[in-house]
Amino acid sequence: MSAPLSPESGPVADAGPPTPPVRPPPSAVRARRSRLGPMARLGVAMMFHDRAKLAGSLLGVVFATVLMVQQLGTFLGLLYKNTQFVDNTVADIWVVPPATEQALPGSLISQADLPRAMVVPGVAWAEPLLMGGATLLRPDGGREAVTLVGAHFPRMAGGPFHMVAGDRDNLRQPDTIIFDDASRKDLGGLNLGSVRELSGRRIVVGGFTWGLVPFGPGYAFADYETARGTLRVSEDQTSFLLIGVEPDADPDAVQDRLQAALGSNVEVLTKSAFSSKIGSALIRAQLGITFGTSTAFALIVGFVIVGLSMFSAVVDNVREFGVLKAMGVRNVDLIGLLFAQALLYAFLGTTIGLFLANGMANGIRSANLVVMLPSWLIFGSYGVMTALCLMASGLAVLRVRNIEPGMVFK
Repeated sequence: MSAPLSPESGPVADAGPPTPPVRPPPSAVRARRSRLGPMARLGVAMMFHDRAKLAGSLLGVVFATVLMVQQLGTFLGLLYKNTQFVDNTVADIWVVPPATEQALPGSLISQADLPRAMVVPGVAWAEPLLMGGATLLRPDGGREAVTLVGAHFPRMAGGPFHMVAGDRDNLRQPDTIIFDDASRKDLGGLNLGSVRELSGRRIVVGGFTWGLVPFGPGYAFADYETARGTLRVSEDQTSFLLIGVEPDADPDAVQDRLQAALGSNVEVLTKSAFSSKIGSALIRAQLGITFGTSTAFALIVGFVIVGLSMFSAVVDNVREFGVLKAMGVRNVDLIGLLFAQALLYAFLGTTIGLFLANGMANGIRSANLVVMLPSWLIFGSYGVMTALCLMASGLAVLRVRNIEPGMVFK
């Protein structure tokens, strides 16, 4: 009897190359693909044969699409209403008080930062922007709050924007203010040339903007000195600094140099970073939780309706599926049938839902409530609803897999 080989006994014979994985022959792949089309057509025919279940499943997808798109569109509109002031300024960089999360009245910063900012390499221009709360006296004796914004001519980097009546140059006239058109009724029926009292100062209405209505009081615009006198702010203080960078300068690099030059008493942000910070603050607040919960509720309801409808359709047609299995149709073919139904449910329901959501958005569009439906939300809705319907078809897939061909002979 020979002894077992040891490592010193010599090399072990090569076992040869590993066995390649077994792949189905091309003919089997072509046969599988050739069955996909007929099974998909059969699934569509079964859908339209039972009109009641078709309507119920589509209703679930339509409901989920409308509610999801409306909630997200309204949320995007609210975000835009609160970031549009920053987005519309011509500044590249904002210098703000520390911990500022909104372009609204708040702490003031020193005007002494303005000459220090001007000498920073890469800075092309710098202007102060004043913002404060003011109160307008209505003809009936009531009072309404506005957010008064003061900017410097000729650049007027801080607005006004979206003029719909009057002219920005009217602000060169003493004691002239431009208000938002959406606030005209609340402010006592303002018109061009109307004379009112703003925080104890006689002012004249010189024009109107449209849509500048954040969560707080609407914006009103004035020349910087008019705003400073109305708000009673000292000459050595301002709300923000707006910075423009030279054409060949990198805003991020200029931001870093400005922060180093101005110190920790202020925060220096690029325009895009400040806009994102405002949006993030709103998302972290109750606003994000509310709209996120509503959107999740819509998807859950759509998932349940579509899933139960497809499962019920399989139960009602269990003998037909048994016949198909007895004829040699395999589980993978029936799964393809169900997936074809799910894809059609998703396409039809999402299309109808988007049509209704767009009509609702156009019907309620106003300066106070803007429902935004960007292209990525529209195309994304098809992707989300397709995934939802495919997952919902999982209940039906489990039922189909358990159907025995012999049941048709019972």
